[in-house]
Amino acid sequence: MGGKARGEVDTANYTVGPTRRPGQLRCSQLPRVPSTLTDSFENLSLMSEETVETNAESTQPAPKENIVRRLYRWVLHWAETPYGTPALAAISFAESSFFPIPPDVLQAALSASKPKRSFYYAAVSTIASVAGGVFGYVIGYALWASLSDVFFNYVPGFKPEIFEKVRLKYEENAFLALFGAAFTPIPYKVFTIAGGVFKVPLMTLIWASILGRGGRFFLVATVFYFFGEKAKSIIDKYFEIITFGLFLLLIAGFVAIKYLS
Repeated sequence: MGGKARGEVDTANYTVGPTRRPGQLRCSQLPRVPSTLTDSFENLSLMSEETVETNAESTQPAPKENIVRRLYRWVLHWAETPYGTPALAAISFAESSFFPIPPDVLQAALSASKPKRSFYYAAVSTIASVAGGVFGYVIGYALWASLSDVFFNYVPGFKPEIFEKVRLKYEENAFLALFGAAFTPIPYKVFTIAGGVFKVPLMTLIWASILGRGGRFFLVATVFYFFGEKAKSIIDKYFEIITFGLFLLLIAGFVAIKYLS
């Protein structure tokens, strides 16, 4: 009577829940992951996030260098290429007739890069500048009637009243007037073109230009030839101040020409 009928299942020894294969552990019997290991995973995740942020920051463009210093770097690099000397010659030639920026900056940059070639760069500047002065003379002598409006309206330093003052200087002593303009920051181009306009003897212009321009450029060369490394370090350290000083000299030259007596 107390026995179980055939086919009846005895559930007394079974527990309600998911079935387990033989040898399978209960969840409560699984080994617990040590806290140090979970901490390691958390630290690794934080490190990954920091790496992503760092990489994102590194892809952002670096702050741009001061434009004046970048220009200085750009000018200096010409000293390391085959085009440094041609660039110096072109600027020296153009500055003597129409270009507003003097070649001294490029000459100084090239000389600072290669001090032993300082006198060579001075010779290039002198020859090209004197040739440019002759070109300016030709503009004044033969083309002034058709180009005067262009110069008076667009080229700094060219004003009818200034030309009149230059004419008076030429009447006093044309050689000294040309020499002073060639050696000082006074705009040399105004005197070369005015020399042609007022029919100053061409040889007077050439000799005054050779002495004035040569004296100026070879003075720069002497400084860099004998004090090249020191001069370069000073330029690197105080370049903005030096550039501003040269700019003031350039402005002073344009102002001085207005007060010629």
